[in-house]
Amino acid sequence: MDKTEAVAGHKIADRGTFVMKKLPEVTLAFWIMKIAATTLGETAGDLFAQTLELGYFLTTILLFVVFVVTLVVQLRSRRYNPFFYWTVILSTSMAGTTLSDFMNRDAGPEYLSGGATSLGWGPQGLGLGYPAGAAILVSLLVVIFTVWRFTGMTFVIRDIVTFRAEALFWSAILVSNTLGTSMGDFLSDSSGLGYAGGALLVTGLLAVLVALMPVPAVPNVVLFWIAFVLTRPLGATAGDFLTKPTAKGGLDLGTAGSSAVLFAVLVALMGYAHLRERGMLGT
Repeated sequence: MDKTEAVAGHKIADRGTFVMKKLPEVTLAFWIMKIAATTLGETAGDLFAQTLELGYFLTTILLFVVFVVTLVVQLRSRRYNPFFYWTVILSTSMAGTTLSDFMNRDAGPEYLSGGATSLGWGPQGLGLGYPAGAAILVSLLVVIFTVWRFTGMTFVIRDIVTFRAEALFWSAILVSNTLGTSMGDFLSDSSGLGYAGGALLVTGLLAVLVALMPVPAVPNVVLFWIAFVLTRPLGATAGDFLTKPTAKGGLDLGTAGSSAVLFAVLVALMGYAHLRERGMLGT
């Protein structure tokens, strides 16, 4: 086994067999990239749906197609590739942003600006509101995890090596990113905390999860999935803080400029992760 293979694979402890890993190690770099991808998902989703006025319905369809294409590439890959993996994470974040908006919003004046009465082609939104939308998404996530549990497959992502387990993983990711968007929008728009306040609240909750990691009674896999959901509202509130007008508590940097900067950051991080996987950078 050469160095590249040693970096790209690992042994599953309970079977003692060497497998090629398909998903990344959960490290600090992983969480930095996750937050960057989810923040970009928020700004890019709003760029297509709102700034370019494609609307939530059409944008969700287009982004879901992008998600399927990127997911097929990831599933067909034989080993972990940072560019494939984080592209799927980004596509789920963008699709989750517009899907959440479509579920929760409508053509009401509180969601449209400048006296507009519509946004893009197709239905304007279901108008379920954040509580109802979150309840539906939580229910879907519970169903996915229940099915996952009954299959007997691991929840530890570094040990996910089968097609079925990875399909369940990505289903959970798509729903959790959509749920996280709903939570972030609720914190930003309806909680009274504002964009910065919402981001600080989620950051505080993530800090609590980090503090619980050494506690034996709390499984780290549970902390991982809670943190994975919570990083999405952090990205949503941070994205809104970057793009929304100053009158609403944002920095008014715009969706296009913010997305371009975040995309450059994410690509640089993916390049760094790729070099690490190839063993071209020291540990």
